[in-house]
Amino acid sequence: MTVLVTGFPGFIGGRLVEALLEESPDTRVVALVEPRMGDKAEQRAAKLDGSRVEVLHGDITGRRLGLSDDDYGRLAAEVTTIYHLAAVYDLAVPLDLATKVNVDGSGNVLGLCEDCERLERLHYVSTAYVAGDRTGNVYEHELALGQGFKNHYESTKFQAEVWMRQAMGRVPITIYRPAIVVGDSRTGETSKFDGPYYMLRVISRATRWKQPIPRFGRAGAPFNVVPVDFIIEAMTTADDVPELAGSTLHLVDPEPVSGAEIFDLLAQEYAGRKTAYRLPPRLVAASLHVPAVKKLFSGAPPQSIRYLNHPVHFDTRSARELLEPKGVRCPRLEEYVGPLVTFFRENEEDPSYAPG
Repeated sequence: MTVLVTGFPGFIGGRLVEALLEESPDTRVVALVEPRMGDKAEQRAAKLDGSRVEVLHGDITGRRLGLSDDDYGRLAAEVTTIYHLAAVYDLAVPLDLATKVNVDGSGNVLGLCEDCERLERLHYVSTAYVAGDRTGNVYEHELALGQGFKNHYESTKFQAEVWMRQAMGRVPITIYRPAIVVGDSRTGETSKFDGPYYMLRVISRATRWKQPIPRFGRAGAPFNVVPVDFIIEAMTTADDVPELAGSTLHLVDPEPVSGAEIFDLLAQEYAGRKTAYRLPPRLVAASLHVPAVKKLFSGAPPQSIRYLNHPVHFDTRSARELLEPKGVRCPRLEEYVGPLVTFFRENEEDPSYAPG
């Protein structure tokens, strides 16, 4: 079996390739990698199994994925499964770049799918936040319901998912919508301290400065995070279920903690005490250009604050019906907050984990 993976050697992509190799000794992986990531990809591939991982330089934003006619033809003839993870995940990404990578790149991957002679499945990683600014319950079968978007990342991932749904009659596609992905639930390992880790940065600095620990965000709004190992296990499990072609799965915590609860969980684990007071999120977002505030929040982008203030709940009916009978479930944050905080504490001064 030949599997094409985009997004290697990224945080999720690297772990996915490792899982695919472990799952079957007959699996061969072709990692489509842009040239600037070539050396890092080669090093990661060599550590996994250099004989079964081919690093192929290309560009999802280019015609025929930036490949030579020979390489493109070989993929079209050999590939049986594609995992498309490559995207720009930056919440502050400019529209032109987000469109080029997230939309046009996904369209080019779909073009390869339609040329593949033996394709059994395209696994496409979207995001739960294609729901944009919707509130209340969001269901897996829903997509376009007139929502607006908080940033260009959301809007372009939405447009890419529109394309995927339009192609479902021609291509066997399963769409995954993860929530905010954090480190491994067993080891806490992650690739960089961004997203929810900005909360830990605030807690760390308040602790060092011997200050009360603040929290921010709408107290009752769900804040949905999922560990990376759950995402990998869910995708590899779904690959064994052919009837899931044409399905969309929310890979989220079905019982997420609130914005207030996540701060208290992290603060209790890191500092042995809960938060002392609440900062209004709009005030925080508006103040992030002030040097003292920016230092406290470690450069957190203003766009990230809105996710702590958004009352939305993602229904997981389809995902749970598939995964739970197979022993796959999303652990609650309380179950793995210890490893997350331990890994952060041990590496928070390491510049290789800095956002960016």
